[in-house]
Amino acid sequence: MSRIVALLGAECTGKSTLAEALTAHFSAGLVPEYLREWCDAHGRTPQQHEQAHIAAEQAARIEAAAAKHSLVFCDTTPLITALCSQHYFNDDTLLAEAVAFQRRCELTLLCAPDLPWQPDGIQRDGPEVRARFDARLRAALQAYGLAWVDIQGPAEARLSAAVLAVQRPSSR
Repeated sequence: MSRIVALLGAECTGKSTLAEALTAHFSAGLVPEYLREWCDAHGRTPQQHEQAHIAAEQAARIEAAAAKHSLVFCDTTPLITALCSQHYFNDDTLLAEAVAFQRRCELTLLCAPDLPWQPDGIQRDGPEVRARFDARLRAALQAYGLAWVDIQGPAEARLSAAVLAVQRPSSR
């Protein structure tokens, strides 16, 4: 059975960089953020009716990677899409399924918004939104009883903390 490690966080919190570093460190599978690919292909951010597709595609890609690798790092999960849908469109319809998917992840690494904010095209709203979204994400994880490991500090500290968390025996 594959181990799925989810990297979650608001925008510009180092998820992609950390996911790539962990993948290299552990010689594991990597599932990049589908939303970035989608936005690049469409030249815009998704509308409300497109959110379900993005969440489903992220989940499908994680499932495909888990079928091929014993350890998979996911640069986000459907939970982020569901919370974005809630944040931007006041839409909770994706949340239950996203929470159920998140429960399947063996470990959730939550990247703190303590890195300098960097503009990155159409996917970035700014440091104020990042802080509010981080609070929304933490509240959701807590409300649904989803455990996480906080990942913070500079890149080296983040990688060290994440490696230790992955190496720690699972409590499942």
